Amino acid sequence: MNHLELTDYVVFFIYFIVIATYGYWVYSSKKAASTNTKDYFLAEGSLTWWAIGASIIASNISAEHFIGMSGSGFAMGLAIASYEWMAAATLIIVAVFFLPIYLKNKIYTMPQFLSQRYNNTVSTLMTVFWLLVYVFVNLTSIFFLGALAVETITGVSFTVCLIALAVFSVIITLGGMKVIGYTDVIQVLVLVVGGLVTCYMALNMVSDKFHLSTVLEALPVLKSQANDHFHMIFSKGDKFYSELPGLAVLAGGLWINNLNYWGCNQYIVQRALGADLKTGRSGLIFAAFLKLLIPVIVVIPGICAYVLWQQGYFHKEMMDAAGNVKPDHAYPILMNLLPTGLKGLAFAALTAAIVASLAGKCNSIATIFTLDIYKKYIKQDASEKHLVNVGRWSIIIASLIAIVIAPALRSFDQVYQFIQEYVGFISPGVFAIFLLGFFWKRTTSKAALTAALLTIPLSTLFKFLPEITHRIMAPIPFLHRMSWVFCIILVLMFLITILDPKSKNNPQGLEVDSKMFKVSPSFIVCSVLICGILAALYTVFW
Repeated sequence: MNHLELTDYVVFFIYFIVIATYGYWVYSSKKAASTNTKDYFLAEGSLTWWAIGASIIASNISAEHFIGMSGSGFAMGLAIASYEWMAAATLIIVAVFFLPIYLKNKIYTMPQFLSQRYNNTVSTLMTVFWLLVYVFVNLTSIFFLGALAVETITGVSFTVCLIALAVFSVIITLGGMKVIGYTDVIQVLVLVVGGLVTCYMALNMVSDKFHLSTVLEALPVLKSQANDHFHMIFSKGDKFYSELPGLAVLAGGLWINNLNYWGCNQYIVQRALGADLKTGRSGLIFAAFLKLLIPVIVVIPGICAYVLWQQGYFHKEMMDAAGNVKPDHAYPILMNLLPTGLKGLAFAALTAAIVASLAGKCNSIATIFTLDIYKKYIKQDASEKHLVNVGRWSIIIASLIAIVIAPALRSFDQVYQFIQEYVGFISPGVFAIFLLGFFWKRTTSKAALTAALLTIPLSTLFKFLPEITHRIMAPIPFLHRMSWVFCIILVLMFLITILDPKSKNNPQGLEVDSKMFKVSPSFIVCSVLICGILAALYTVFW
């Protein structure tokens, strides 16, 4: 297989030196504040709107997008882009309604919100859930997909790639949120430019194959050669209906998934929690615009790979040892077909996405463990310096656990779908707890605790019951399962609350004022523009 050449390594080395040098400069210039927990974990008051927006995207976009989402583009087509495009609309909602509540009530971590709004029992239970999901699903999957991609492109063994990615990401993470936030600006620039180059070259390969005069002519050819890959909404009976069931992407479970991810998720919201409201909102709307671009970078190359594969290209490379087609091989294979130099840029883009996302998730794991477990239950009188050191050690330990487990994910065809489904086991309960906690003062701690305890059992029941009783009921798509579980939990929380007479005088409500939700004219213009683009996309590719 064609691997990186000297010129590619030079390009990658330049990227590495720039990131390392800039990160060290940021760390050195702010070293005096590095022993302060708010500065280390949140970079309080120091991130600009563009740094916040870039850091949100850098933390979000990783190997599961470049490799996993591109693989889903190969398998099912443009429909997988709903996760990105609907996220843009979700970020607007988070900016308008969620962020003001967090900032007004001085919330720094999601468990802190639960403790302040409900009680320590609810907070601790959800902290454990989050840490398990962050380490065993999110961190592990990024390590796996990242190492798989680097192995495919460079020829270096999977284990060595795992260790190298871990070392690179841990070095950046140990500098704290300020280093992560500002290096993420460069990371996003590299991943966008490199991703666009890969997309262009993938379209160019299609153009050459079909003897077209321009690259843009490849787009209608893609549609004609893979028409089934250009539909955003799957009908019942389609082989991918279980992954993206019909209108659930527009008016169903995808909203629960997205609002939980973008509004109740430590490693996303954390970027804006250290800023003022105007800066935080601007950062979120900037991130929303960037989300519109992501499917161009990752999904279109996947569809290009599918069309080229249909034409007889890289059949052997797309197969595993058992002779099964592995969609997640598509993006690394495309990168290996790029010219020397450009391959190095694409590799730098992929590495930037992996490392930035690993750093963001590691920082959030450290934040939650240090502030909501260690300081609360293990050493309440710990100094600021001691807590920062605990956070650094938790980063190292979490990374070690993830790289040990990562090889077990080889059995999955589309790891992106694995991530979405298993994170979705806790999403309905978490979002219900936050939603009612935000906007219904009467919601009690008992109701929240019930939701926390039932979300995984109910999700498990709806997943496996159809398999046990397959003659009685059909399998339930996981987005529909999320909707069912969310509705059941919402009803239970409502009933538990209204049956408790003490809820009428619940002292644990948050400070909420309707004035908090007012937005500037420029924010409204940007929001309308984003929604207009989304409406056009779904109209064209329905």
